[in-house]
Amino acid sequence: MDFFIGFSWGELFKTTTVLFAVIDVVGSVPIILKIKESAGELNAVRTSFASFCIMVGFLILGETILTLFGVTIESFAVAGSLILFAMAIEMIFGIKLFRDEVTGKTASIVPLAFPIIAGAGTMTTLVSLKAEFYQVNIVLAIVINVIIIFAVLKMTKRIEQLLGVGGIAIMKKVFGIILLAIAIKLFTTNLQALF
Repeated sequence: MDFFIGFSWGELFKTTTVLFAVIDVVGSVPIILKIKESAGELNAVRTSFASFCIMVGFLILGETILTLFGVTIESFAVAGSLILFAMAIEMIFGIKLFRDEVTGKTASIVPLAFPIIAGAGTMTTLVSLKAEFYQVNIVLAIVINVIIIFAVLKMTKRIEQLLGVGGIAIMKKVFGIILLAIAIKLFTTNLQALF
């Protein structure tokens, strides 16, 4: 099959680990718990499927779509960093910035699938990987990461029970600060590239 031309275990391993580090679904557990708290329930299948579609879609059409709208990868990343910044502020200070009523159906897609899992950082990484590796290895790396995302989402109840209310509160503050730092880094790096 033509699809498997260029397949390499070495490339698959590299692309999978790079995407895993950028998506950082394990590090996003406090954010996932925060969204679950607001939404009531999250649909792991819907989130995983939406994440897969967004990532594969962006891998294939991302640069074309952004060019069509006259948007650069850098400006897209800056916009994504502002959303992450707002979420971090919510986590650290316990204030509400997003006023929309979040339900399990919508929260599974926005903000969970996009921009937390398949956000600006992930999309920028996919474009970079596309320039270096065969597409088949990147698609398979996305599939592996989506399976990991699904597993983590399915275990959120267990994680909640294990940490308890106090543990979750502490994790939210700590990861809120980390998320804030990531948002600032994403913002400053791409702002420099814009000008």
